[in-house]
Amino acid sequence: MSSSEIHDRVFKALASKVRRQILDDLRDQPLTTGTLCAHFPELNRCTVMQHLKVLLEADLIIVDRRGRERWNYLNPLPIHAIHERWIGPHAAKAVERLDRLKKQLETGSATQTVNA
Repeated sequence: MSSSEIHDRVFKALASKVRRQILDDLRDQPLTTGTLCAHFPELNRCTVMQHLKVLLEADLIIVDRRGRERWNYLNPLPIHAIHERWIGPHAAKAVERLDRLKKQLETGSATQTVNA
């Protein structure tokens, strides 16, 4: 699978409010599927399982079956990869532009540019 297809799956998974909430719930500790289902009383177990399947296919969670229990762990690596690919570089450029603007405002060259 290409990195583009992997990113598409991650973005698709993150597009759902329920799936983002599941990832938030898993941020600090792994949880059983039953516990996750209890966090969404408005959804039936089958619907929560479908959301978990999308997260699993996007590699955003890791599942460990222990007897009858299914433990779900957050896998932060795909989110980190997206951050490194898109967010980090864009944030760095924005910070550079803000730094230049700040320096221009401090030296007064911004007002000279505006008045010119």
